[in-house]
Amino acid sequence: MISGYHSPEFFCDRETETATMIDALHNGRNVTLIAPRRMGKTGLIRHAFYKLKEQEPDIVTFYMDIYSTQSLGDFVRLFANTVLGKLDAAPQKALSRITKFIRSCRPVFTLDQLTGVPQVTIDISPAEEESTLGEIFEYLASSEKRCYIAIDEFQQIAEYPDKGVEALLRSYVQFLPNVNFIFAGSKQHVMQEMFMSSKKPFFQSTQLLTIGIIDREKYARFAMDHFTKHGTCLPKEVFDRVYDRFDGHTWYVQSLLNRLYGYDRDVDIDLVEYAERQIISELSYSYADLLKAYAAGPVRLMKAIAKEGCVKEVLSGDFISRHRLRAASSVNSALKKLLDNELVYPGENGYIIYDRFMGEWLRNQLF
Repeated sequence: MISGYHSPEFFCDRETETATMIDALHNGRNVTLIAPRRMGKTGLIRHAFYKLKEQEPDIVTFYMDIYSTQSLGDFVRLFANTVLGKLDAAPQKALSRITKFIRSCRPVFTLDQLTGVPQVTIDISPAEEESTLGEIFEYLASSEKRCYIAIDEFQQIAEYPDKGVEALLRSYVQFLPNVNFIFAGSKQHVMQEMFMSSKKPFFQSTQLLTIGIIDREKYARFAMDHFTKHGTCLPKEVFDRVYDRFDGHTWYVQSLLNRLYGYDRDVDIDLVEYAERQIISELSYSYADLLKAYAAGPVRLMKAIAKEGCVKEVLSGDFISRHRLRAASSVNSALKKLLDNELVYPGENGYIIYDRFMGEWLRNQLF
């Protein structure tokens, strides 16, 4: 399984991080969770929510990913769709509470045919966005239930053209005694600026939590046990090959293991290489289309980084001459563009191609 959260049975390790998050939320502290994309932030959040539900069955948990939002209006609409109608089991009570607090716009109600839970959409004029946001927070505060809200890719609000969004959200978040938040993000420098700079509204208002790769030995036992239950064998040395191939980056390791699991046979190195070729072949057209949006300079730089795997000094003369790149100023401009678009990531040991499968694909391309 490579997407979503299913149960603790399919969740590997993160015991310390889970306990830290649960302790913070249970004791009324908001959490800032920082990790590269596809490292397992969402899974950790879902797992912590699952465990919290086991301890406190009456709590309400919400998860919203704001990566695709472009403005405060987008945020408010997604926020409304996520929380409105979810605080009350009885549909009539839910509708009554919504109409009581949401006054700046006209909500449109439908009922889920299976659960009977109200589904709410709202149409907001730009002049009413802040008012509606305030009303949603009033709606949350009116509940007697304990609520936990995870906002993923939270750094996206720094990109909104609207002024003062961070301060606006902080003004509401700090006065909700029954609600705690997880602010998760993948752009480390942006998230740290938002929560660690004394100039920012959220300065030191949360408990900071970062996650990295899963311990090799724990991950190996987890994977090998699942293969054994499936009636196939995943040798430790083969797992190590997969783990090292992607430096333990969770989603890529899991994607390859998932493909191997589906072959219903014992795993060897040849099968690993075949599975990886299959995955990259399936993605190749998407990668080719993606590169069409970039000029030759950024593409050449991506290929150079991919060839070396990890580059400590992208602007060094040796690296530039070795790959016949242009002047350092041009390389610097290309690097900034690739970083902004999350195609290149500054890891602990140097710059890497963010999408590990794309990195493998680039290594084998002729431009």
